[in-house]
Amino acid sequence: MLLVEATWKEVESHLADSRAIVMPIGSVEQHGPMGLLGTDAMCAEIIARRAGEIGGFLVGPTLALGMAQSHLAFPGTISLKPSTLMAVVEDVVASLSNSGFQQIIFLNGHGGNVATVTTAFGEIHAQRSLQHDPDNLELALKSWFDLPGIRRLLADMYPSGHGSHATPSEIAITQHAFPHAVKQVALDPQTAPDGRFSDAHDFRKRYPDGRKGADSSLAKPEDGAKLIEAAAQALAAEMTRYGKT
Repeated sequence: MLLVEATWKEVESHLADSRAIVMPIGSVEQHGPMGLLGTDAMCAEIIARRAGEIGGFLVGPTLALGMAQSHLAFPGTISLKPSTLMAVVEDVVASLSNSGFQQIIFLNGHGGNVATVTTAFGEIHAQRSLQHDPDNLELALKSWFDLPGIRRLLADMYPSGHGSHATPSEIAITQHAFPHAVKQVALDPQTAPDGRFSDAHDFRKRYPDGRKGADSSLAKPEDGAKLIEAAAQALAAEMTRYGKT
């Protein structure tokens, strides 16, 4: 069930059986010449919704904007500052906790969110400890590409050229879900360079077309379908530990 398509009475009834909810979280940022700006948010939402269908758990609205400062030298990227994203996460958790949710799982599609979101969790737990709040609250951040079995599947699909940004896996997911938006672009070089960077301007200098270590042309819609189903099944299995779904 999708939170935004439910009434408050339906949510109240659902809470009698399960206190868990999945919140997709991603980013709006450049993904090279072939990748859609909304790729990270789209992947998290697509997988969360499919997993919700499988497991019967509640899925909240996607937090589409994330911490994407390293991509701000590319037009179209929208980034929240770490402090802003932390405040958003803290307010979302406070609102859901106030409704009675006790297990709030963020399904993540953007690696740049990890440090900020986990720091927000630390702030939340610290505040609750200082207030001697005895109510149980479990927070978790799960990146779809780190769900059980997914890294092995990615290695099988892309023995080389997967990279770490504008990857063929994430682009394949959006190709499957949004066939009208598939982009076919000649890439030069075929596989982008990889390595370290500092800020947004350094990223643009080192990776001029936005890709990092990736050959985005390896993306295929049929691979996207397999990845969606595998990740959704893995997430649904993980959600069984949070009680009846």
